[in-house]
This record gives sequence, structure tokens and C-alpha cells, in this order.
Amino acid sequence: MRLLHTSDWHLGRAFHRVSMLGAQAEFIGHLVTTVRERGVDAVVVSGDVYDRAVPPLAAVELFDDALHRLADLGVPTVMISGNHDSARRLGVGAGLIDRAGIHLRTEPAASGTPVVLRDAHGEVALYGLPYLEPALVKDEFAVEKAAHETVLAAAMDRVRADLAARPTGTRSVVLAHAFVAGGQASESERDITVGGVAVVPAGVFDGVDYAALGHLHGCQTITERVRYSGSPLPYSFSEAEHRKSMWLVDLDADGSVTAERVDCPVPRPLARIRGRLEDLLADPALARHQEAWVEATLTDPVRPADPMARLTERFPHTLHLAFDPDRAPDEPDVSYARRLAGRGDQQIAEDFVAHVRGAGPDAGERAVLREAFDAVRTDETRHGATR
Repeated sequence: MRLLHTSDWHLGRAFHRVSMLGAQAEFIGHLVTTVRERGVDAVVVSGDVYDRAVPPLAAVELFDDALHRLADLGVPTVMISGNHDSARRLGVGAGLIDRAGIHLRTEPAASGTPVVLRDAHGEVALYGLPYLEPALVKDEFAVEKAAHETVLAAAMDRVRADLAARPTGTRSVVLAHAFVAGGQASESERDITVGGVAVVPAGVFDGVDYAALGHLHGCQTITERVRYSGSPLPYSFSEAEHRKSMWLVDLDADGSVTAERVDCPVPRPLARIRGRLEDLLADPALARHQEAWVEATLTDPVRPADPMARLTERFPHTLHLAFDPDRAPDEPDVSYARRLAGRGDQQIAEDFVAHVRGAGPDAGERAVLREAFDAVRTDETRHGATR
């Protein structure tokens, strides 16, 4: 059985205020063409269909168009909700849409109930595990600790129990939306840390033939059977070196896996350039970036006049301008943004406590901060799902 694995469409998202809707529509067309021309038997979409819980109308219309085009191909499609999606909103009409061969899996309780497809070698069970917010699904899975690993492991126990009751030789695929150990994050993914931990081990997916992952935006192979497709388009300059693609996965009669990357259309290349303004404007080696979306970091000791206007004369698609002057890190006028670079919410809060009172938080206080950040994120997830 040939599967096309994709995820993290983030329909409705902009790139530094540039609408990506046209590029997203081009990607949907590319996906449909790939399904038709490469003999795809099923499409799997591993979460973050939309960029936010309440997507703009244009994004909903594009999703509707994608559903119709996939249904017209007669090729089954399985989708799960991600941490950016409202599971309840995405799942509206799932029972009816199911009849058209589009299977939306947004309910954690249904994790052990697969979509069963058949080919010449027998059945393939596709299990959709939507994004599992630990605090919200803890009771559903009867786990004591609200953590990513515990709830995902409990969901996978249901998968393995269902699979064990199926005919010998049934092949299996799991769709999941999570941060799996060994994966490389980028700046465009929303933090899903719970209790200071976001990562789950790849071994949680043991027992299935293929795990089609979503959440991380870079295409990655964790193991031969556990892969991220990545997002089809870039959503931050940290993805400048990404090769955006989908996985074309062949699941053989014995459950062995072979995979091929299928490149996605590139709306415009990304470039990160750094140096003093006059050097960036004069360097002939940078001519190749004149049609790219550009992030420029200026290192001039003193901020030059009209830097954006001057940059856009040479690089008309400059979208982001940052300053990182050539000074010692301990100089008092180092920018606030520079001091915070690479720090998560928890670390920023702990640093603030240390700054205010001269000593950082103790273990108990760090736990209180961690619980507060977890509670805010959980409330945002619950609010997005129900409003």
C-alpha cells in the first residue's frame, strides 16, 4: 500500500505578515497531482491542518476545496487534529464526511479505533491519535501523571490491544502529533512543554509498522518506521535550510517500509544574511538572494540611518530586520531581544526573579512557575476547543 504522509499545513498562517494562502493553495494542487500521478492509495495528514483554533474564512474555504478534490480522487484520506487546531471544530461533520472517504480523527477516545483499508495483501489499520493535551485527556486514559509520554503511551496501548485482536498479518499505521526524541525543532512550532518536558521517546510507537508524525516542521527520519513529514511551507526563517517535502511511503506485504521524499513547491527561497549594512549592500556574493525572502541581522556598532529602506533597494523582499551590534555580551546596551534569544518562557521567568531579588527561584518556586505556564497553555487549548 502506498501512503502519502504530510502534516502541518497551517492553513491561514502568514509569513512575517505576507499571506501564504496562495502558496498553500498551490501546495494543495501539488498534493492532489502527486496522489493522482504517483498511484497513492491513501493520504495521511498528521495534524495542524489550520494555524489556529478559529481560522479565517479563506483558510476554511481552502480546506473545503482540498476535501472535495481528495474525495473526487476516490483515495481515502485520514486526518488528525494538531495542537494548533480546535479538535471539536475540525471534527464537525466527521461522520458525514467519512462516507466520502475523508476520515477525520479528532477524539482521543477513538484512538484505538482504526480506519481499515485493504489491498491485495490484506488489511491495513490506520489509527489516528489527535494531539493529546495531557491535562485534558488524563482522565480519559486513566493515567496518574499528566505528561506527554504517559498519555501517548496509554493511547498506544489501545492501538496495540486493537491490533492484537485483528487477523495475523494486519499491517498498521499510526498518525500522531507530538515532539519525539531525536527530532529537531524550529522557531515556528508552538511550545507544548508540560511539567518541563515536551519530548516523548520513539519507543512509544513500538509494535506498529509506520508512525506518521506531525508537529515538527522539518522533514525528519527518527527511525525507518518513525518519520516527520514536516510542514510543506516555511513558517520561520529558522527553516531557511529546510527542504520542504512529503513522504511517499510504500508499506509492503510483510509490513516493511520504504520511503521517498516528494518535494513541495517553493514560493520563494529564504535567506538569512548578517553583517554591517554597507557590507551587505556591496557584497557581490549576496546577489543570489535578491529575489529571496530575507532576514537581515545588522552588526553595525551604531544603528545606521534608514536601514530597512536601504536594504530593500537591493533586497526588495526583506521581511525581518534585527540588530546585533559587535559588542561584548556584558555591555549594558545589549538589546533585550538579544539577552532573551534562545530562552523559553520558564527560563525568562526564572531570570526575571533573579534580576528582581538577586537570587533565582528555588526548586519549589520553579515548580510553581512550571505549573503556571502549564495551566495557561492548557486553558488556551481548552478555550480554543470549546469557544
